[in-house]
Amino acid sequence: MTIIQQLKTAFPVGSVISDTEQCSPYECDGLSAYREKPLAVVLPSSIEEVKTALQICKQNHVPVITRGSGTGLAGGALPLKDGIVLGLSKMNKILKIDPLARTAVLQPGVRNISVSQAVEPYGLYYAPDPSSQVACSIGGNVAENSGGVHCLKYGLTVHNVLSITIIDMDGHVSVLDEKDDGIDLLALMNGSEGLLGVIVEVKVKLLPKPDTAQLVMAGFDTVTQCADAVTSVLEQGIIPAGLEMMDRFSIKAAEEYAKVGYPLDAEALLLCEVDGSFDQVKVDTQRITDILKRGGATTIRVSQNEEERIALWQGRKNAFPAVGRFSPDYYCMDGTIPRKQLAFVLEQIDALSKKYQLEVANVFHAGDGNLHPLILYDANKPGELQQTEKFGGEILKLCLDVGGTITGEHGAGIEKLDSMCHQFPEPELKIFHAIKAVFDDSGLLNPGKAIPTLHRCAEVGQMHVHNNNLPFPELERF
Repeated sequence: MTIIQQLKTAFPVGSVISDTEQCSPYECDGLSAYREKPLAVVLPSSIEEVKTALQICKQNHVPVITRGSGTGLAGGALPLKDGIVLGLSKMNKILKIDPLARTAVLQPGVRNISVSQAVEPYGLYYAPDPSSQVACSIGGNVAENSGGVHCLKYGLTVHNVLSITIIDMDGHVSVLDEKDDGIDLLALMNGSEGLLGVIVEVKVKLLPKPDTAQLVMAGFDTVTQCADAVTSVLEQGIIPAGLEMMDRFSIKAAEEYAKVGYPLDAEALLLCEVDGSFDQVKVDTQRITDILKRGGATTIRVSQNEEERIALWQGRKNAFPAVGRFSPDYYCMDGTIPRKQLAFVLEQIDALSKKYQLEVANVFHAGDGNLHPLILYDANKPGELQQTEKFGGEILKLCLDVGGTITGEHGAGIEKLDSMCHQFPEPELKIFHAIKAVFDDSGLLNPGKAIPTLHRCAEVGQMHVHNNNLPFPELERF
């Protein structure tokens, strides 16, 4: 009996998809430049069915790629042709809401925005808000340690998760809790990209909705002025709920798409939101306005009501699809840099844009230095995807050169394997592989993602000679 036959015997009708056409929607995630048809797709609806699927795959030594909503942008959910996609979209129930403890227990397929909608009657909300929050799932958010426009004040997913229930390839269930003693395994699971276990339940922290929130929008004549304004706000001890930056291209694209009143004559745009009590928000809004005026802002607009505040955010949150209207394809990068390097890095990206003759739109989580350059290209033109990848690789190397890192919230997936070789030396990569082996000794959970092999790093020339001795001489060189 083949593995597909075993799965179809063990699962209800319709829960196992093996038809080539029906598998097509699962052949990629948000990084659609890379596609692969899986052997089959399994759609469990309970923890017991997840355990069954994993045990069957373990017995047949078949890889398992766990998938949430498929909105990831680094290829973390890219299937293998000899692997099974474990889709958790049916596990989409909010299991418990405790308004007194301010917690919610969720299945992994629950959409991000659904949490805040469900707890709104209690005056609560869930803080992490990725731009894809209307579609992305909580399980995927944990796997990638997702952020959002409000992560500066309220943190990433890891700061808002209280416990996680995972299942390993043998079907064993483990609960990792913030109250556990010893090594912080709960934090380790956030951003683990499906390599260490299948997330089947998540307990999250809820926050009381602030009395009010107000957004200050400011346009600047230069990117440098805008970047300096970010530092100026934070230096005054103000911690905005959101602090976002956009360049001229992304301003134009967002305004044409969302029509929210962004200044089209600005070279850079800053969106700065404060929340809290009415009195504190009034004081902080005035302080920020004064700081931005002194910093050279040529346009300043302050939201006057909740509808206007939400509308002004819509342009930023829809920046990616907005830019997509200008090109057949775009490649969304993700790196993080020190805030003081924002202006320099933007200048260098502009120079690289001219070098590769590919346009770029830049949007930033400016408060924490997380940048998202969108490289526009046409996959129908021979060689243009390869040029785009080289361009993206140079951007990530630039992030490292100025003291940053190659990802802020998208993860490494398959997209950043070579860049991982640039960032981490061989001893650290060996530790990563050792950690994976502890949780997944079979190596069947999302193999080939996030952590490059030492062979790969040798291929890309990142195993350097020290004192005339080449490390790991037993490795074959390519």
